Amino acid sequence: MSIKEQINIWNKELETSSAEEIIGFFAFHFNEKIALSSSLGLEDQVLTRMVSSINSDTGIFTLDTGRLFPETYDLIDLTAKKYKTKIKVHFPEPSDIETMVAENGMNLFYDSIENRKLCCGLRKLKPLAKALKGLDAWFTGLRRDQSVTRTDLNIVEWDENNGLIKVNPLINWSEEDVWNYINQHKVPFSPLHKKGFASIGCQPCTRAIEQGEDIRAGRWWWENPETKECGLHAK
Repeated sequence: MSIKEQINIWNKELETSSAEEIIGFFAFHFNEKIALSSSLGLEDQVLTRMVSSINSDTGIFTLDTGRLFPETYDLIDLTAKKYKTKIKVHFPEPSDIETMVAENGMNLFYDSIENRKLCCGLRKLKPLAKALKGLDAWFTGLRRDQSVTRTDLNIVEWDENNGLIKVNPLINWSEEDVWNYINQHKVPFSPLHKKGFASIGCQPCTRAIEQGEDIRAGRWWWENPETKECGLHAK
Protein backbone atom coordinates (compact mmCIF):
# COMPACT_ATOMS: atom_id res chain seq x y z
CA MET A 1 0.00 0.00 0.00
CA SER A 2 1.34 3.44 -0.93
CA ILE A 3 1.50 6.24 1.63
CA LYS A 4 -1.13 8.22 -0.27
CA GLU A 5 -3.49 5.23 -0.22
CA GLN A 6 -2.92 4.97 3.54
CA ILE A 7 -3.68 8.68 3.92
CA ASN A 8 -6.99 8.22 2.08
CA ILE A 9 -7.90 5.38 4.46
CA TRP A 10 -7.03 7.47 7.52
CA ASN A 11 -9.12 10.38 6.25
CA LYS A 12 -12.15 8.12 5.87
CA GLU A 13 -11.61 6.43 9.23
CA LEU A 14 -11.13 9.70 11.11
CA GLU A 15 -13.67 11.95 9.37
CA THR A 16 -16.02 11.92 12.39
CA SER A 17 -13.30 11.81 15.07
CA SER A 18 -12.71 14.61 17.54
CA ALA A 19 -9.49 16.64 17.52
CA GLU A 20 -8.37 14.84 20.68
CA GLU A 21 -9.01 11.45 19.09
CA ILE A 22 -7.03 12.44 16.00
CA ILE A 23 -4.11 13.64 18.11
CA GLY A 24 -4.19 10.52 20.24
CA PHE A 25 -4.24 8.23 17.22
CA PHE A 26 -1.23 9.79 15.53
CA ALA A 27 0.71 10.63 18.70
CA PHE A 28 0.81 6.97 19.62
CA HIS A 29 1.09 5.70 16.04
CA PHE A 30 4.23 7.75 15.32
CA ASN A 31 5.50 8.15 18.90
CA GLU A 32 8.65 10.33 18.89
CA LYS A 33 8.46 10.67 15.09
CA ILE A 34 5.69 13.30 15.21
CA ALA A 35 5.76 16.86 16.57
CA LEU A 36 3.53 19.91 16.81
CA SER A 37 4.58 23.00 14.89
CA SER A 38 3.32 26.06 16.76
CA SER A 39 3.26 29.69 15.70
CA LEU A 40 1.61 30.51 19.06
CA GLY A 41 -1.61 31.39 17.26
CA LEU A 42 -5.02 30.52 18.70
CA GLU A 43 -5.28 27.15 17.00
CA ASP A 44 -1.75 26.15 17.95
CA GLN A 45 -2.40 27.11 21.56
CA VAL A 46 -5.41 24.81 21.55
CA LEU A 47 -3.29 22.01 20.11
CA THR A 48 -0.51 22.63 22.63
CA ARG A 49 -2.93 22.02 25.48
CA MET A 50 -4.33 18.91 23.80
CA VAL A 51 -0.95 17.44 22.88
CA SER A 52 0.48 18.11 26.35
CA SER A 53 -2.43 16.35 28.03
CA ILE A 54 -2.67 13.41 25.59
CA ASN A 55 1.01 12.54 25.17
CA SER A 56 3.56 14.74 26.92
CA ASP A 57 6.35 13.04 24.96
CA THR A 58 5.18 14.61 21.71
CA GLY A 59 7.61 17.35 20.73
CA ILE A 60 6.54 20.97 20.24
CA PHE A 61 8.57 23.47 18.24
CA THR A 62 8.28 27.01 16.92
CA LEU A 63 10.16 29.14 14.40
CA ASP A 64 11.70 32.42 15.53
CA THR A 65 12.03 34.45 12.35
CA GLY A 66 13.72 37.33 14.14
CA ARG A 67 10.80 39.64 13.29
CA LEU A 68 8.16 38.42 15.74
CA PHE A 69 6.03 40.58 18.04
CA PRO A 70 7.29 40.98 21.63
CA GLU A 71 3.96 39.50 22.75
CA THR A 72 4.79 36.29 20.88
CA TYR A 73 8.06 35.84 22.75
CA ASP A 74 6.26 36.36 26.06
CA LEU A 75 3.65 33.78 25.07
CA ILE A 76 6.29 31.16 24.27
CA ASP A 77 7.61 31.41 27.82
CA LEU A 78 4.16 31.54 29.43
CA THR A 79 2.87 28.54 27.47
CA ALA A 80 5.90 26.36 28.22
CA LYS A 81 5.54 27.04 31.94
CA LYS A 82 1.76 26.54 32.05
CA TYR A 83 1.86 23.15 30.35
CA LYS A 84 5.19 22.10 31.86
CA THR A 85 6.67 21.42 28.47
CA LYS A 86 9.63 22.55 26.41
CA ILE A 87 9.00 24.43 23.18
CA LYS A 88 12.04 24.03 20.96
CA VAL A 89 12.87 27.22 19.08
CA HIS A 90 14.47 27.09 15.62
CA PHE A 91 16.21 30.13 14.16
CA PRO A 92 17.24 31.12 10.62
CA GLU A 93 20.90 31.01 9.61
CA PRO A 94 22.41 34.44 10.43
CA SER A 95 24.50 34.43 7.24
CA ASP A 96 21.37 33.88 5.12
CA ILE A 97 19.65 36.89 6.65
CA GLU A 98 22.75 39.09 6.46
CA THR A 99 23.16 38.37 2.74
CA MET A 100 19.46 38.83 2.00
CA VAL A 101 19.27 42.19 3.78
CA ALA A 102 22.54 43.41 2.23
CA GLU A 103 21.28 42.62 -1.25
CA ASN A 104 17.60 43.54 -0.93
CA GLY A 105 17.12 45.83 2.09
CA MET A 106 15.65 45.35 5.55
CA ASN A 107 11.99 45.45 4.46
CA LEU A 108 12.40 43.80 1.06
CA PHE A 109 9.10 41.94 1.40
CA TYR A 110 7.08 45.06 0.59
CA ASP A 111 8.75 45.43 -2.82
CA SER A 112 7.54 42.25 -4.54
CA ILE A 113 5.98 38.85 -3.97
CA GLU A 114 9.30 37.30 -5.02
CA ASN A 115 11.13 39.22 -2.30
CA ARG A 116 8.51 38.35 0.29
CA LYS A 117 8.78 34.67 -0.58
CA LEU A 118 12.57 34.90 -0.39
CA CYS A 119 12.27 36.31 3.12
CA CYS A 120 9.75 33.65 4.17
CA GLY A 121 11.96 31.00 2.65
CA LEU A 122 15.02 31.93 4.67
CA ARG A 123 13.24 32.86 7.89
CA LYS A 124 10.63 30.07 7.89
CA LEU A 125 10.99 27.33 5.31
CA LYS A 126 14.67 26.57 5.81
CA PRO A 127 14.35 26.45 9.64
CA LEU A 128 11.20 24.32 9.24
CA ALA A 129 13.09 21.77 7.17
CA LYS A 130 15.62 21.56 9.99
CA ALA A 131 12.87 21.20 12.60
CA LEU A 132 11.18 18.40 10.66
CA LYS A 133 14.36 16.44 10.03
CA GLY A 134 14.01 12.92 11.41
CA LEU A 135 10.21 13.12 11.77
CA ASP A 136 7.61 11.09 9.91
CA ALA A 137 4.70 13.46 10.56
CA TRP A 138 3.74 16.82 12.07
CA PHE A 139 0.65 18.40 13.62
CA THR A 140 -0.56 21.81 12.41
CA GLY A 141 -3.39 24.15 13.40
CA LEU A 142 -4.82 24.60 9.91
CA ARG A 143 -8.58 25.09 9.53
CA ARG A 144 -10.53 25.10 6.27
CA ASP A 145 -12.27 28.41 6.89
CA GLN A 146 -9.07 30.34 7.60
CA SER A 147 -8.54 31.38 3.98
CA VAL A 148 -9.32 30.63 0.34
CA THR A 149 -6.03 28.74 0.07
CA ARG A 150 -7.10 26.16 2.68
CA THR A 151 -10.66 25.22 1.77
CA ASP A 152 -9.75 21.87 0.18
CA LEU A 153 -7.48 20.57 2.95
CA ASN A 154 -8.10 17.26 4.73
CA ILE A 155 -7.39 15.89 8.20
CA VAL A 156 -4.34 14.06 6.86
CA GLU A 157 -2.22 15.37 3.99
CA TRP A 158 0.97 14.36 2.25
CA ASP A 159 3.47 17.20 2.63
CA GLU A 160 5.26 17.03 -0.70
CA ASN A 161 7.70 19.82 0.11
CA ASN A 162 9.01 18.17 3.27
CA GLY A 163 8.37 14.53 2.45
CA LEU A 164 6.25 13.56 5.43
CA ILE A 165 2.67 13.36 6.70
CA LYS A 166 0.84 16.46 7.89
CA VAL A 167 -2.02 16.09 10.37
CA ASN A 168 -4.61 18.85 10.82
CA PRO A 169 -6.74 17.95 13.89
CA LEU A 170 -8.72 21.23 13.81
CA ILE A 171 -9.42 21.22 10.08
CA ASN A 172 -13.22 21.19 10.60
CA TRP A 173 -13.30 23.66 13.49
CA SER A 174 -14.80 27.11 13.19
CA GLU A 175 -13.32 30.23 14.75
CA GLU A 176 -16.12 30.04 17.31
CA ASP A 177 -15.07 26.48 18.19
CA VAL A 178 -11.53 27.69 18.81
CA TRP A 179 -12.58 30.54 21.10
CA ASN A 180 -15.02 28.30 23.00
CA TYR A 181 -12.22 25.84 23.75
CA ILE A 182 -9.82 28.61 24.77
CA ASN A 183 -12.34 30.16 27.14
CA GLN A 184 -13.46 26.84 28.59
CA HIS A 185 -9.92 25.63 29.33
CA LYS A 186 -8.33 29.01 30.04
CA VAL A 187 -5.75 28.55 27.30
CA PRO A 188 -3.25 31.45 27.18
CA PHE A 189 -3.25 33.51 23.99
CA SER A 190 -1.61 36.63 22.63
CA PRO A 191 -3.13 39.92 23.84
CA LEU A 192 -2.88 41.09 20.22
CA HIS A 193 -5.99 39.04 19.45
CA LYS A 194 -8.00 41.45 21.59
CA LYS A 195 -6.60 44.34 19.55
CA GLY A 196 -7.94 43.16 16.21
CA PHE A 197 -5.12 40.84 15.18
CA ALA A 198 -6.79 37.65 13.94
CA SER A 199 -3.73 35.87 12.53
CA ILE A 200 -0.32 36.78 13.92
CA GLY A 201 2.97 36.30 12.12
CA CYS A 202 5.99 38.54 11.72
CA GLN A 203 5.48 42.06 13.02
CA PRO A 204 6.10 43.99 9.76
CA CYS A 205 3.85 41.62 7.80
CA THR A 206 0.86 41.56 10.16
CA ARG A 207 -1.83 44.15 10.87
CA ALA A 208 -5.13 44.23 12.72
CA ILE A 209 -8.19 43.54 10.58
CA GLU A 210 -11.32 45.61 10.12
CA GLN A 211 -14.80 44.35 10.97
CA GLY A 212 -16.05 42.06 8.23
CA GLU A 213 -12.61 41.29 6.81
CA ASP A 214 -11.36 37.74 6.32
CA ILE A 215 -9.35 36.49 9.31
CA ARG A 216 -6.23 36.25 7.15
CA ALA A 217 -6.68 39.76 5.72
CA GLY A 218 -4.08 41.14 8.12
CA ARG A 219 -1.30 38.87 6.80
CA TRP A 220 0.68 40.30 3.86
CA TRP A 221 -2.26 42.67 3.34
CA TRP A 222 -0.65 44.28 0.28
CA GLU A 223 -0.98 41.01 -1.70
CA ASN A 224 -3.92 39.26 -3.34
CA PRO A 225 -5.63 36.59 -1.17
CA GLU A 226 -4.54 33.81 -3.55
CA THR A 227 -0.83 34.46 -2.83
CA LYS A 228 -1.09 34.75 0.95
CA GLU A 229 0.88 31.70 2.03
CA CYS A 230 4.47 31.72 3.17
CA GLY A 231 5.07 28.23 1.84
CA LEU A 232 4.92 26.35 5.13
CA HIS A 233 1.66 24.76 4.07
CA ALA A 234 1.99 24.56 0.30
CA LYS A 235 0.43 21.35 -1.03
